[in-house]
Amino acid sequence: MAGRSVRRAAGGLIVAWRAGRRNALTDVAGIAVGHAEDARLRSGVTAILFDRPAVASVAIHGGAPGTRETPLLDAENLVPGIDGISLSGGSAFGLDAASGLQAALRAQGRGFEVAGMRVPIVPGAILFDLINGGDKDWGLHSPYRDLGHAAALAAGDDRRVGTVGAGFGATTAACKGGLGTASCVLPGGITVAALVAVNAVGSPLFPGTRHFRAAAFEMNGEFGGLGFPPRTPQDSATPATKLNPTPGGNTTIAVIATDAILDKAAAKRLAVAAHDGFAHALWPAHTDFDGDLVFGVATGGSGIAPDAVARIDLGAAAAAVMARAIARGVHAARPEPGDMVPAWSTLRIEAQ
Repeated sequence: MAGRSVRRAAGGLIVAWRAGRRNALTDVAGIAVGHAEDARLRSGVTAILFDRPAVASVAIHGGAPGTRETPLLDAENLVPGIDGISLSGGSAFGLDAASGLQAALRAQGRGFEVAGMRVPIVPGAILFDLINGGDKDWGLHSPYRDLGHAAALAAGDDRRVGTVGAGFGATTAACKGGLGTASCVLPGGITVAALVAVNAVGSPLFPGTRHFRAAAFEMNGEFGGLGFPPRTPQDSATPATKLNPTPGGNTTIAVIATDAILDKAAAKRLAVAAHDGFAHALWPAHTDFDGDLVFGVATGGSGIAPDAVARIDLGAAAAAVMARAIARGVHAARPEPGDMVPAWSTLRIEAQ
């Protein structure tokens, strides 16, 4: 059904989900997104900023994560909200990007107040794109702090997907990766949306085809409208991975956000549910060589506090929207001179 996804509730009732107006993370009111890239470096940064401190948590299911400020997101820890999130290429060097976001927020007087001082709270995560052909000979200091600052200053209603921001230098086992986003509005009025930088060990495609594993969740032909292969390839269950994956050399990092009212524990459950979208869209996912991570964020802007039953739908929608965002990021990746793997758009595989 174009633009909608349906599920059958108890008693046979059909409940429809629809894509948000922007089909982007910025469909959740109070969130701004900005990107900065360096084509020579073949890497970039994505900044996610919140108008007001947002409740947040994190779920890390990959074996090789790289993070900043994630322990404070545990439910038992003090800080009640965060001011922004940094997603970056550059492996551990990319953790510098969060300092750039922090500097931009500090200049705005934002941050957690401590003894009269304001400290912007900016968790971050990175992916590994150091061996993608870009020039990483940057000298004494990495460029990621400056890229993070530029991304923060550019933050607004940026809905671009593909070869942009943190997904600029990303790859998968089948083709280039990229930066993806998607959203969903539930019948009760809650919005849930995802933003993801796809740099996976595994593949987003059925083997030997251009068909996305996330096909079941597609809305409005947002990643090509190919659907499932006419015949499921016999080797669909065989893991397709990058050759000689480097420990920590991959990683899909994401944000799942909602305008529902959630506490930290419920935001953690939302992030856990969104990881199911990784499993729907990538095969394999959550490997020892991926640092797969999802930040779960709740702005509370809808004024709706879902009960336990409503959170079942919220979690399912989180998984579906994440799968869509992953496929959109790969689908939109553009070919660039010097690419080490092809973009999806240039694959010349006959449909099965």
